[in-house]
Amino acid sequence: METSVEQISRRQKMKKYAFGALVVLAGLLLLAFNFDLLPHEWRRVIFSWEMLLIAIGLISLFGNENKLPGLILIAIGGFFLIPDLFIMHISFYRLFWPLILIIIGILILSRKRIDGRWRHRFEHVNTNLTGEGYINQTNIFSGSKHKVTNQVFKGGRISNIFGGTEIDLTQATLPEGQTELTIECVFGGVTLIVPADWKVVLNISAIMGGFSDKRLVIKEATDPNKILVIRGEAIFGGGEIKSY
Repeated sequence: METSVEQISRRQKMKKYAFGALVVLAGLLLLAFNFDLLPHEWRRVIFSWEMLLIAIGLISLFGNENKLPGLILIAIGGFFLIPDLFIMHISFYRLFWPLILIIIGILILSRKRIDGRWRHRFEHVNTNLTGEGYINQTNIFSGSKHKVTNQVFKGGRISNIFGGTEIDLTQATLPEGQTELTIECVFGGVTLIVPADWKVVLNISAIMGGFSDKRLVIKEATDPNKILVIRGEAIFGGGEIKSY
């Protein structure tokens, strides 16, 4: 059975191979257009911002346990690409926001039972972290706040799609060794408030986004063996680390 480190390494390799394959494909298509091997009217479709979203979504699918961010990017790109592929007799762009509202309503009505309780994903919450010290948070067109008090923080996963999360870890502690927190932001953001003496390692892949440590004062780690490792990706979004 693969360890968590081996799984992360394998996912990163898959993402790298997918990105390389798409770059090679883009080069081959550009070469074909330059030598008139493909109709030039296709060029506007293939090299468009809609196709860029689809490509980013495809790369996100490879190597990520959570496929939702990638699928949403593919859906958005595909939605706006349809008028370029088919003759539409209606104003297609007028459908976008009504459909978005309908989808949000369906998601609210069909929210799933998670961890033995109903979790309202579309409500703004401010609660302490529960469970065994892990967090598993998904925000879609919404935001959430968490304050961890008197508890050992053991990591988890945060997925934000057109949403945001703020987590206050100033009253929490880290266990010995590496604590991994996976963050996925697609048109969203994450703010982590941590003690100034925590050792934090960032390993975030950013596409049209970023994630940075903006603590004004970073003190020497009280225990260098306790490390918070933040992995994941920021696509048209990002996050920051702060301290009081």
